[in-house]
Amino acid sequence: MPGGRLTQQERQQIALGLGDGLAYAEIARRLDRPTSTVTREVMRNGGPTAYRPDLAHRATEGRARRRRPGGDSQPAARGDGRDAAAVRDYEEAFATVFMQGGLPRMTARVLAALYATDAGSLSAGELGERLQVSAGSISKAVAFLESQSLIRRERDDRRRERYIVDDELWYQSMIASAKANEQMVEIARQGVAVLGAGTPAAARLENVARFMDFVGEEIVRAAEQAREILLSKPAGGEGEGSEDPPAPEGVEGRG
Repeated sequence: MPGGRLTQQERQQIALGLGDGLAYAEIARRLDRPTSTVTREVMRNGGPTAYRPDLAHRATEGRARRRRPGGDSQPAARGDGRDAAAVRDYEEAFATVFMQGGLPRMTARVLAALYATDAGSLSAGELGERLQVSAGSISKAVAFLESQSLIRRERDDRRRERYIVDDELWYQSMIASAKANEQMVEIARQGVAVLGAGTPAAARLENVARFMDFVGEEIVRAAEQAREILLSKPAGGEGEGSEDPPAPEGVEGRG
């Protein structure tokens, strides 16, 4: 049934479909499953190039055993009143979206776990316990995330390093992406000079440079606007009346 667990035979069909270069949607259509089910299955188990149906099936059986009442690894009750299994499943789905965006599996799981906490921060030990992985796996993941400006770190009162996500980090990540575009523009235009203006190769590189230059400028502009509109606090503080915000300079108020 479309809503039930994938069978071992279905996983074998997924592997065959991946080997034939089929899109997730086509594999899902042949299995009469939602595309999201196939996508999540593949990304949770190594991605399209490393998916192994037998290993994926055993991993799923292991997760099912841990979820049974009385199992050794039954999720602990949460102090915030949330359904522990629902939160865990949500974090896995969130991580899958990050993986589709290009993040490695462990890196995606760490980022999803951080965003799913009310505090927006966890220590390495807390992440390891939450994700049931080694300290080394956490260290590698957070190093990558920090290099991409997706998290930041600071020390708490006990001198422990904590890894933090907040609204400002999305802005910083977009600016880092724009800087990467600038490097692409520069190297593409170097190629124009080397290969000779007017040649097909140079024309191709010039188009790359123009495209990336335009996209980079738009990224910065959009990031600045979003930061100003979404992240700034009202001048009078929240809940202090419902007056309209001031009109932009040079624009008269209505009425």
